[in-house]
Amino acid sequence: MKKKLLTMVLSVAMVAALVTGCGNDGSTATTADTATTDDAAADTATDDAAADTATDDAAADTATDDAATDDTAADDTADTASSGELIKVGIINNNPNESGYRTANDNDLKATFTEENGYEASFSYSNVNDEQIAYAQTFIQNEVDYLLLSAADTAGWDSVLTDAQNAGIKVILFDRVIDADESLYEASIVSDMEKEGQTAVDWLKGQGLESYNIIHLQGVMGTAAQKGRSAAMDAAAASEGWNIVTQQTAEWNAETAQQIVQSVIDSGQEFNVIYAENDDMARGAVAALDAANISHGVGKDVIIMGFDCNKWALQELLDQNWNYDGQCNPFQSSYINDIIKTLESGGTIDQKTIIMDEKGFDATEITADDVEKYGI
Repeated sequence: MKKKLLTMVLSVAMVAALVTGCGNDGSTATTADTATTDDAAADTATDDAAADTATDDAAADTATDDAATDDTAADDTADTASSGELIKVGIINNNPNESGYRTANDNDLKATFTEENGYEASFSYSNVNDEQIAYAQTFIQNEVDYLLLSAADTAGWDSVLTDAQNAGIKVILFDRVIDADESLYEASIVSDMEKEGQTAVDWLKGQGLESYNIIHLQGVMGTAAQKGRSAAMDAAAASEGWNIVTQQTAEWNAETAQQIVQSVIDSGQEFNVIYAENDDMARGAVAALDAANISHGVGKDVIIMGFDCNKWALQELLDQNWNYDGQCNPFQSSYINDIIKTLESGGTIDQKTIIMDEKGFDATEITADDVEKYGI
């Protein structure tokens, strides 16, 4: 009798669950309880039957409650999986060994775009524009959510960025601007390279030299940093009548810069300023001066100018072996992260171009605190 009654109760509960639908925990439990109560009322002929019914009701309620618990756990698991979905980003950067600046920039990105922070990040590196474009096409095929780009060259990006936009992929520029319509990217977090160059040449004008004979060491040609810093020097030389002894690219490389300066020394041409578009090239230039026993720094024969503010370069200023260093801020990842989180939450970006705050340092004014605070 007891088994028969239990079988009847469970059968009614199962039918009720199918009628009301799976996943509605409260409805399933209530229907089963009602059905069980009705069955119990129909079978309460004797005290033993009532006792049996009470026992069966408890068993049915327990079974139903277990089912509800299982459904709730499944729902919780589904919610967790949904909230834990990683944002896919493809990051295209220049070679991290290119300079101290680039190493700091790459480390900053890798520290932010982690699984712990909700990202699935892939990195590709090249100083060649065509190779970067090929990487971008691969990321588009891999259906990333965001494409983060520090372009090797300012030109040639319209087509691939259009492809990204058509695929629903949002593009964010960092470090360097490109010659493309603003509608093709969400935002640009960059340094003002023209301003960096202008700040440097304004400082140089202020030195009031009797004559300006300048070795100009350029970065990789066509990059935003090279174009901005070179443009400022070209304009100042033209307007002020400065003599550019030589203007060559050392491609951000210390050894190449050393060879260029050594060649000028060997030629016997006079110079009293070295304008290097990054710290590594300035260091290479100084190595050539040291080998030739030519003094440099504050109150010496040759003024040394660099960019990027590596900690070791700022220390050279503090020791007055160099004269000037222009800041180029490599820490863009927090800005990018904020933009992505805003877009993911359905917000909009008010500012299309975000300019990093930067300054220039004079060897006669820099402090040890500046070296620690601003050195990268």
